[in-house]
Amino acid sequence: MRKFFLLIFLTLFLSCKEDVLPKPKAYLSLEYPQKTYKNLEISRPYSFNILKNTTVINKENNWITIKYPQLKASIDITYRPINNNLRELLTESEKLVFKHAVKAEEIKPPIDFVNPKKRVFGSLYEITGNAASHLQFHVTDSTKNFIKGSLYFYAKPNYDSILPAVDYIKKDILHLVETLEWEN
Repeated sequence: MRKFFLLIFLTLFLSCKEDVLPKPKAYLSLEYPQKTYKNLEISRPYSFNILKNTTVINKENNWITIKYPQLKASIDITYRPINNNLRELLTESEKLVFKHAVKAEEIKPPIDFVNPKKRVFGSLYEITGNAASHLQFHVTDSTKNFIKGSLYFYAKPNYDSILPAVDYIKKDILHLVETLEWEN
């Protein structure tokens, strides 16, 4: 019996010569379609370019929803005319951003948009963590028109999983703002 235990001990001791290394982390490899844009085909007090493989849903009050069916996401665009209430609209927009602070890890400083030639002024907020909305923006001409946009995913928030999709759509939002023109 003693020889048996000695044999097992020697076998285990001598068989483990290599160091055991942890396996490297695996990352999800997602491929997104090539970006090509088209003009917004719905008549509104504004126009901009949207990604071709999105679907636009027409809503009342010049509002729209831009759906990304493959990503299970949408950008909700709300439009409001300015009637001596720009400060109120900006405050309301920022309140909606900071409403996500409860679940957010961080609300990054905004990316500001300033294009005096086109009269396009605004900000884009990126919200990290498991918040309901990860990108929110507002754009105005400061006299007549105000647009608020929010990105939502149709899934339980898991920021690490949807981060590549957030980055993909963020580029579309930046393109949207760069191509924005007011109709009136």
